[in-house]
Amino acid sequence: MIQRTVPLYHKEIHMKKVIIAPDSFKGVLSAGRVADIIADEVYAVFPDCEIIKMPIADGGEGSVETIISAVGGDIFETQVLSPDDREITAFYGITSGGTAVLEMAQSSGLTRQTGLNPMTSTTYGFGQLILAALDKGVRDLILCIGGSATTDGGCGMAAALGVKFFDAEWLAKRDYGDCFIPCGGTLSAIDRIDINDIDKRIAESTFTVMCDVDNPLFGIRGAAYIYGPQKGASTEQVQILDAGLKHYSSVLKKHFGKGFADIPGAGAAGGLGAGCIAFLNAELMSGIDAILNICGFSEHIKNAGLVITGEGKLDSQSFQGKVLSGILRETLRIRSAGDVPILSVCGICELDEVFLREKGVIAFETSEGISVEESMNDCERYLRNAARRAVACCPQSDII
Repeated sequence: MIQRTVPLYHKEIHMKKVIIAPDSFKGVLSAGRVADIIADEVYAVFPDCEIIKMPIADGGEGSVETIISAVGGDIFETQVLSPDDREITAFYGITSGGTAVLEMAQSSGLTRQTGLNPMTSTTYGFGQLILAALDKGVRDLILCIGGSATTDGGCGMAAALGVKFFDAEWLAKRDYGDCFIPCGGTLSAIDRIDINDIDKRIAESTFTVMCDVDNPLFGIRGAAYIYGPQKGASTEQVQILDAGLKHYSSVLKKHFGKGFADIPGAGAAGGLGAGCIAFLNAELMSGIDAILNICGFSEHIKNAGLVITGEGKLDSQSFQGKVLSGILRETLRIRSAGDVPILSVCGICELDEVFLREKGVIAFETSEGISVEESMNDCERYLRNAARRAVACCPQSDII
């Protein structure tokens, strides 16, 4: 719980334009709902100011809806294969600017399968989702790869797009039509890759991957060891998956003439990061940087008088690739240090006021004076109270 000992602001705040860019309060409130509640309180005190709402997603579930609600656009449904090979309905978005936004969690996420299948789940459905967007004429795609159920290195996705994978028997049989779709448990069987039949529209398209992890493809910090257990992999299965990813890496290097394993983020989403780089020529970008770019944050911050963000827990990780870190970085790039006050409305703050002030942030907790449990049980009420306290600290006389 933070304790304030000094005045909030040392300079005037001109409330002509306010940016409201919160993350979700995980499991409690969506980022969009958080933004709406904060906006209500800003309007109540400053009815004439311009409010820019930018609900933020982190690349996992909810990213499509969050981005479309922030910038406008439409959501479309299509049929794809689940990680365990069942036909399911998945959706994707196309922004008003013509950029497709796809969640791999929609097609190949943990929640889209029956049980946990760490050795056999594939990203084939994610490739189908990409094809559906391409069929709409889109050539600029944002891929949100959080929440995966898979450790197939993106082979399933690549297969859906036309890439062929052959095992060692192809050489003996000389049967180039005998290919297979690798999964985590069969990565070690890949002997040769053929990309001649990959969908031609891939080369016409630009792919940006929202990725907030820097894990390599294999090894002790790789996809299998770090994320395999949460996908249901036993200790023995983790070792098999890791060996498969290592072998897969060598095959990629042999085919493309360059390595992908040590690129930061290659191990994201069970190695899908590496697959996206190799087969889609994708750029891996920080999730928050990608979202801020889509929402035009750099343009809006030029003449904003205040930024209000928010998240469930404000702690040291908030400054390591999360929403707040991106907002701070981009604000400092455009404006002078301390020129734009940044408020964080959070469920709980684990950082002291002095540290936050050095970072240029002032926090307001929904749990101030009550327990965290109580604030979560009536989350909208206490979020509104915290937002009201934050807005009340902005001098009304400073409206332009």
